[in-house]
Amino acid sequence: MTLPSWRDGKYGTKVRAALWLESEVGEGNIFTKAQLREAFPDVAQIDRRMRDLRDHDWTIHTRREDPALKQEEQRYVKKGAEVWIPGQAKTLKTKSSLTASQRTKVMVSDNFLCRSCGIGAGESYYDGGQDSQLDIARRKVVLADGSVQVQLVTECNRCRVGGREREVDLGAVISQVKALAPLERKVLATWVEADGRKPSALEKLWGVYRTLPQESREAVKQAAANEEE
Repeated sequence: MTLPSWRDGKYGTKVRAALWLESEVGEGNIFTKAQLREAFPDVAQIDRRMRDLRDHDWTIHTRREDPALKQEEQRYVKKGAEVWIPGQAKTLKTKSSLTASQRTKVMVSDNFLCRSCGIGAGESYYDGGQDSQLDIARRKVVLADGSVQVQLVTECNRCRVGGREREVDLGAVISQVKALAPLERKVLATWVEADGRKPSALEKLWGVYRTLPQESREAVKQAAANEEE
């Protein structure tokens, strides 16, 4: 099916922006704010109209979702509803914008840490990448009764990119907790209470062992098996 022209004035700005993405950018490609404004020079709020497409399941990433992007760049990831077809533009998702106080409340409850990787706001990643930025993500949680609830959680900009479809089975987690031996459950309770834990000397040693070349691993294996030393 041939797409309508994004220049056709009979369509609203949001529809024309969608057609522009399809015709001029293409899925997976990058465009800049300058290119967008050059295409729509007479539209004062073209950035907002572009963002409105997300309510129709269009996926457009900024630097917040994709750290590889520059500040002025965005990536057209995936087409959503074909809003230029009559009726499609009315199937909006329910908006649920967070207020500043709601965002702060979630971050405080999460101790200002990414709940996926544990990094704090402004901390550097281990690989030397840009400093982390924290934001609020929506996580699907399957409750013990089988119902699904969307809950808010703090995540860094990197983890948000790969975790959009993540789902947690809370009932399964609780069942595993109940299946622990009393001593194991007591240890877990102390970690939960402290909202963190330090790896033991044995765990640290295991982590070092896993990084060793084969010959060195063999030497450690022999040392570990020698009970007389």
